Amino acid sequence: MARGASAEELRKAFRKLAKQHHPDANPGDKAAEEKFKRLSAAFDILGDPDKRKKYDAGEIDADGRETMQGFGRGFGGGPSGQGGFGQGGGFRSAEFEGVDLNDILGEMFGGRGGGGARGGGGFASRGADVRARLEIDLEEAIAGAKRRITFSDGRSLDITIPKGASDGQTLRLKGQGTPGRAGAGDALIDLAIRPHPIFRREGETLVMDLPVSVPDAVLGGKIQAPTPDGPVTLNVPKGSNTGSTLRLKGRGLVDAKGRRGDLLARLAVTLPDAVDEALEGLAESWRRDHPYTPRPAARGRP
Repeated sequence: MARGASAEELRKAFRKLAKQHHPDANPGDKAAEEKFKRLSAAFDILGDPDKRKKYDAGEIDADGRETMQGFGRGFGGGPSGQGGFGQGGGFRSAEFEGVDLNDILGEMFGGRGGGGARGGGGFASRGADVRARLEIDLEEAIAGAKRRITFSDGRSLDITIPKGASDGQTLRLKGQGTPGRAGAGDALIDLAIRPHPIFRREGETLVMDLPVSVPDAVLGGKIQAPTPDGPVTLNVPKGSNTGSTLRLKGRGLVDAKGRRGDLLARLAVTLPDAVDEALEGLAESWRRDHPYTPRPAARGRP
């Protein structure tokens, strides 16, 4: 930034730097977080006439710490009187005379500058966001729920999981992050749906393997099937086979538009745990009188 830069040029420079290094744009990046903190400290000094005077005189450094008299250095390491962000020149705080730093920085951070150059209090930075991961059950994702979550700093919050929550969705709780002079940051909750012991997720569709007895598969019948909303009764068609699929409309997950997908019940013809003599005799006579050879189903067919 050249000396004598206009307020508009400064506004653009600040906006670019803040967006580049803000924690929201660099989650988990400690280096970017540290740069953002140093930017905030620099703005604090430039917006405070007393601190700015001490900085220009070399009495404090870019972090506001006292230095040896006359040692003063600019932002980025240049000698006092050259100043600058980064090497190879820059700007001195004197160039900000008549520029409202809160107006510049408040614009970048949603109008949350607060109590700065006009009041002589310096730029007030917003607190950092905090992030946490929360695992939820499939039923909670569908119906919604109330949960309590504890952050790494020991704070606990009661949160509401909305109906139709999706895997990977992020909930933002305004003002529940780290406190700051211009207000607290936000709490970001990343949701993860736990694997279910019965249902598999395929987009908004749920799929399950549903055991059916040999008599019900041969003769047809009514069987009970689990769903995320509770058990329901299904009619198994006569002559059903393993791989036959029954569709339960509106029993799946919720999509982005609030519509529920379906639940597919894939039948699995299942023998009893213990095969008795009567079943063995029936199988023997059937194999003798009605022989047949099952063949692999073509790919993509039930």
